[in-house]
Amino acid sequence: MIGFLHTAPVHVDTFERLLGELGPGVASVHVVDESLLADSGQPGVDDRLLARLHEVADAGAKLIVCTCSTLSGRAEQLGDAVGVPVLRVDRPMADAAVAAGPRIGVVFAVESTLAPTRELLDRPGVEIVEAPCLAAWSLFQADDLDGYARSVAACARALDVDVIVLAQASMAPAEALLADLGKPVLTSPRAAVREALLRYTLV
Repeated sequence: MIGFLHTAPVHVDTFERLLGELGPGVASVHVVDESLLADSGQPGVDDRLLARLHEVADAGAKLIVCTCSTLSGRAEQLGDAVGVPVLRVDRPMADAAVAAGPRIGVVFAVESTLAPTRELLDRPGVEIVEAPCLAAWSLFQADDLDGYARSVAACARALDVDVIVLAQASMAPAEALLADLGKPVLTSPRAAVREALLRYTLV
């Protein structure tokens, strides 16, 4: 069983659909805690994150994907404490971005996403170009997912880079709106599920 820890309910359908497509027959468990993202900068959040990871593991997960780009790096580091491997959702995407070109544009709609994403992409020879799209987040919070995707795509179009990273899993629908750019536009959900399935077979 593969487990998923989310900070938005919308991700349950996204990752369940991808798992069904890429790993039919693999069981899953999903836990959602929106407060983790809201409180990501507050004292004690790591203890709550650890408790949620234990909850996923206790449900039978042999590997956990944390789908929140703000928290997934911290979740990954807690894998030993949980006793189950934890994959940060954006690691496979970041590896692909570094391989695609040295000048990487990072589109983000939540400020707390930037630092962990930069840290993940910070490799020798890489130049990171930030594309804050902070006004878009209110559209996501209002469940205007189409408007959110359009706003994210508009921010991405302004970038002069080799490859574009849509830093949050919620941004995946914007990828289709950027198909005409003629450059790689990378999102995390599909790559993360593919990597999780690969690791799951080795657990």
